[in-house]
Amino acid sequence: MRTVAVVGASLAGLSAARSLRKQGYDGRLVVIGDEPHRPYDRPPLSKEFLAGALGEADLALETDGEDLRAEWLLGTRATGLDRAERAVRLADGREVRADGIVIATGAAARTLPGSAGLAGVHALRTLDDARALRDELALGGRLVVIGGGFIGAEVASTAYALGLDVTVVEVAPTPLAGPLGQTMGGVVSALHADHGVRLLCGVGVKGLSGETRVDAVLLEDGRSVPADIVVVGVGARPCVEWLEGSGVELDNGVKCGADGRTSLTGVVAVGDCASWYDPRLGAHRRVEHWTGARERPDAAVAALLAGGALEPGVPRPPYFWSDQYGVKIQFAGHAGVSDSVTVEVGAVDDRNVLAVYRRAGVPVAVLGMNQPRLFMRWRKQLSAPL
Repeated sequence: MRTVAVVGASLAGLSAARSLRKQGYDGRLVVIGDEPHRPYDRPPLSKEFLAGALGEADLALETDGEDLRAEWLLGTRATGLDRAERAVRLADGREVRADGIVIATGAAARTLPGSAGLAGVHALRTLDDARALRDELALGGRLVVIGGGFIGAEVASTAYALGLDVTVVEVAPTPLAGPLGQTMGGVVSALHADHGVRLLCGVGVKGLSGETRVDAVLLEDGRSVPADIVVVGVGARPCVEWLEGSGVELDNGVKCGADGRTSLTGVVAVGDCASWYDPRLGAHRRVEHWTGARERPDAAVAALLAGGALEPGVPRPPYFWSDQYGVKIQFAGHAGVSDSVTVEVGAVDDRNVLAVYRRAGVPVAVLGMNQPRLFMRWRKQLSAPL
């Protein structure tokens, strides 16, 4: 290959560029990013950066002196992929022709209908999002977080520590039931109540009120929750619209094999936009976590450079972590396929537990709350070859 284009300049794209050089590719390398920023770390955006404990320089993912010998095309969005010409079309009119393409365009935060143009309403996905939200939180007041997932919970925890009055609204009966299951989702989300943060579950949001700036969140049961600031944390959608009509198969993201290969030869996908096949599940799944964006590009790049000659391996089970109210939460595996969950160590009331999920007696997932050493032992067991 003479030219490889990496479309996406966040962690997954940077990891793919690094993997290309590490695995011996010495040709032209072009990295395309829709944001104007060099690659930066996203997890601190909802925690240390939002709290003011880290600055922008601390978020940099590139090391001092690192040189990937790449052409960086930043601040321009990919708008199409011409498979006949092997070209990535950009919003500024340019085209990048490439023999190999790595799709790493990530995901975008979902928004609340009717909230556009209303001051005080925020999503949190990008550095620019975090800058704007940080400035508002510094003023204090009443914060309402819509969505009790991990991003929403981390923002709530950070805002609580900054002294804001915080309410979390979650449409599901139990927050985090999707990733953690109902039982342990309830245990983890109880951290809100432990710290005096109001948690309103089982009720949807009808809309927002306010003329130019938000002043309340209107719930579907008729209640109104006063708000000076609103954070919408209702998930993310994969950024794959630009691939429509390209021949790349799409299904809740870019549909890939277990090594990131797509339906087009010479095209692989990594990161939040990639729906990899997981042999442990027998299904495709997007893994929207830092570790997946860091680890999986190695396999995808190997498959790209080998031209499909390698047998795909088995991706490691998904792993993610979260820091909330001073508690370190770690999870690995697939809670959704389990038929039981047991607390192996610690006490639920102390929020200091190690819980193992099993299916027919076989461990399929593990959750740790302030149990990092024991958790990592269990994670290694889950990652053992099939």
